[in-house]
Order: sequence, then C-alpha cells, then structure tokens
Amino acid sequence: MSDYVLDLSGIRKTYRGGVEALKGIDLQVPRGCIYGLLGPNGAGKSTIVKILTTLIRRSGGDGTMLGKPIGDRETLQKVGLLPEHTQFPPYLTGRQVIEFAAGLQNVPSALTRERTDALLAKVWMTESQHRQIKTYSKGMKQRIGIAQALVSDPKIIFLDEPTDGVDPAGRREFRSLVRELREEGRTIFINTHILSELEPIVDRVAIMANGEILGEGKLDELRTEKTGYVVGFEGQLSAKSLSKLQDGDLEVDGGSVRLPSTNALDAQPVIDLIRQEGLVITDVSLKSQSLEDLFIGLVGGGSSPPPVPGNSVQPPRIPQA
Repeated sequence: MSDYVLDLSGIRKTYRGGVEALKGIDLQVPRGCIYGLLGPNGAGKSTIVKILTTLIRRSGGDGTMLGKPIGDRETLQKVGLLPEHTQFPPYLTGRQVIEFAAGLQNVPSALTRERTDALLAKVWMTESQHRQIKTYSKGMKQRIGIAQALVSDPKIIFLDEPTDGVDPAGRREFRSLVRELREEGRTIFINTHILSELEPIVDRVAIMANGEILGEGKLDELRTEKTGYVVGFEGQLSAKSLSKLQDGDLEVDGGSVRLPSTNALDAQPVIDLIRQEGLVITDVSLKSQSLEDLFIGLVGGGSSPPPVPGNSVQPPRIPQA
C-alpha cells in the first residue's frame, strides 16, 4: 500500500477562453496527516478539490487517491467533502442534513442513527439538532457541514475554507476537531487563505498562487529564516562585550542579540554578560519565521488574524462500520 493518499502529477485545468486555473500540479499527501493548501482567493485551491472529487474534469495530468485512479467510484465512497460556500436546504434540520448525506453515501440504515448521534456530539450540535438550518449561524452551518462530510466514515476529508466567517471560538473548536480526526487515522486536506488556521495544527503545507505550487513541505523545511533565541535589552554594550558576542557568531542588532540556538541554556551566558554591563533585559523569546511571513515571502501579500482561545471539549468518536 502506498504511503500517499494523494499522488498527483502534472494536474492541469484550462477553462474556456484559455484561462489556466492549474498549471501542472505535482502533489503528494502522506496518510494520516493534516495537510494544508494555502493560497489567496483564485489561486486554484478549490479547483484541485473539485477535480479530485469529480465535480469537474481535469484538462491534463494524472494521479491516484487512496491508491486508485482519480474518479474511482469505490474510492469516492471513502472521501468526505465540505465544499466552499455550501448551502443546505433551509427547511431541513441539522440532523436531517446529516441523515440525508448518509443516504447519498449508502451508509447502512442500521448505522445511520448511531453515527448521526455521535457526529452531532462531535461538532457540538446535539442541543440544536432539531432546529432548521435557516435558524443557524454561519458557524453552526459549518459544524453541520463537517458532520455530513464525516458520515461515511471517510479515510480522507476535504475541507474547503471550513472556517470562513466562523467566530474565533468556533475556529478553536475546529482545530481541536481536526486534531482528533488525525488521531483516528484520517487524512485531513484543508484549503484556506486564513493563515492562522494552519500553523498550529498542520503537518505539511503547500503554498499556492496563480495555479502553481510555490513551496511544499513541513514548515521547518520551508522556513528560510533562522530559528533561535533573541535577547532584548536597553542601553549600549561596551566594545569589549560587543566583540565577545560577535566572535561567538551571534547577531547583535541595536538592542537585541540573536542566537542560532533553540536551547534556553545557550541564552544564559548572553543574559549574564548583558547584566554584568548593568543593562536591563527587556525580552527573552524564541523566534521563528511565521507561516504568514513565509507566505508573504513566496506570494507577495496576505494577512491573517491571530488564533483566539475557545471551547476544546472532546466529543465521542464516530462508530465504525
């Protein structure tokens, strides 16, 4: 069995009029990971998902999903999907949406009730399950959308902009849920332009713009700036201390000293030296290149809000077939 749930080579999509949405995408997604596809709106992220789930046809290239050619019907039964801007019939209840999705996915009727109960608990919607969709907030609709994507007990789940319009507490709950799904052995493929959603949870990331992959790998592999401790201080170092730090290959820039080490013990001699000079230590922190900085360096723009704490309750697992 291949180690990759997705193995794509040269995937292209050209729309009428010669518009190239995808310009030869090569991508390999390992099993059991949280994989982030990051890029601005219009980068081609949703086009990839639509091709993989056979909503549209590719113009070229080849690939496999779960070891089978793209489009294999049996394989699609093992795939969960939450499309971008999903709309459910407003007159259905949250529970009915999940049960309807179960019917479309040929989930055995004996399992549907039990699995729906577990999924409603998993996405924190048990108390609101009998309300109509039209009464739900954006975040509640997205929770039901994730639940219906999980109803077939999929091996790989595609989530396209899953937290767009969701409040900070809901985003925190989403990250908790995604980690739980990974622990169950599933692969979660997330499309997003919201950088803060990926950095705390992603195992690998691909950065995309204009139909092309600009960078791919683990975050530590993609970062171009050094990681290490930075010691901030107020005042002026003596020439002797400055020379000593520079001789140790440390970067001194105004009121800060940067070490190429992530070991806190290595920062102690620097702190001691600065204190011996009678200067005030203002900050000691471990710095690394953020996903936002990496994204801007590759794509040339973009921003994101910081993550905000919220609910982190762990609900029950989905019953297995």
